[in-house]
Amino acid sequence: MTVHHERANPAATPRPPSPPYGFDDDDATRRLLRSRPPRRALDWAGCVLGGTVRSTRALRGGMSSAVHLLGVVLPSGHLEQVVLRRYVRPELNEEDPDHAGREAGVLRFVESVDVPAPRLLAVDLRGMEAGVPAVLMSRLPGRIEWSPADLDRWLVRLAELLPVVHEAVLPPAGVLGHFAPYPQKSSAPPEWARWPRVWERAVELVGAPPSNLETRFIHRDFHPGNVLWRRGKVTGLVDWQAACVGPPSADVAHCRANLFRYGLHVADRFTAVWERLTGDKYQPWAEIASIVGFLDALRDDPGSDRFVTEEALARAVIEFGGSP
Repeated sequence: MTVHHERANPAATPRPPSPPYGFDDDDATRRLLRSRPPRRALDWAGCVLGGTVRSTRALRGGMSSAVHLLGVVLPSGHLEQVVLRRYVRPELNEEDPDHAGREAGVLRFVESVDVPAPRLLAVDLRGMEAGVPAVLMSRLPGRIEWSPADLDRWLVRLAELLPVVHEAVLPPAGVLGHFAPYPQKSSAPPEWARWPRVWERAVELVGAPPSNLETRFIHRDFHPGNVLWRRGKVTGLVDWQAACVGPPSADVAHCRANLFRYGLHVADRFTAVWERLTGDKYQPWAEIASIVGFLDALRDDPGSDRFVTEEALARAVIEFGGSP
């Protein structure tokens, strides 16, 4: 099998060929995740702050929880904006009932890390007040940027966040979980795969990580959709609920998977910046684990960048495990 690499065009600023995930909801998802939160959840949020919720707006992009921006009028008359995350998917709550508690623990820990992150305001561990497990946190300024005017500067600013996260001193045992590839319903190659053996070999390699993988604090869901910007500068890194102890390359790999929509050469430029900033070497096993961790999604909705993803996987399999 021959892997053909794309030629980079440094002068061009690629645009995503399709909307990022979470922005093309079906009706059921829209009702579950984007509808106005129930009164009891809003009353809980208002009570925490000693005020009254006057406005709500769904924040787009996430698929595992309902996230809303709330405007709360305080007794002083001041309007404070906060973010309410509710874990509303019953199947996910059954699998892991401690989503809210884990996110709250991470947010407490991240307060000691020099990275712009939301501040924990309150947590309802089992949904006794809000109706479902919920986390209330401060709102950070800025917006998500998927179509940067200066691509290289954007990639550098993204990469600069990771060393700060990865250099954090780990908290006591029990605060954070440990990295593992996301489990999939099936390990079968996608029907559209050009190189099925690559996918089969990738599944084999996921279960045999390299013995020299370093473990540090990682965000675990690091990608452009979780970074906020204002006037070309990063103002926030959000969605910390998956943070854990794992290999730094896992954060790079997850971001790369979200950069494939711009072309493999763009993901490679991001990786090169990260390697230059840290002196670390990117681990191809992390690429394999990341892509295999999306197998179910790639099988159901492969997206326009599916062949870029397959090319990246083939290259990582060759680099880590030899020719498939």
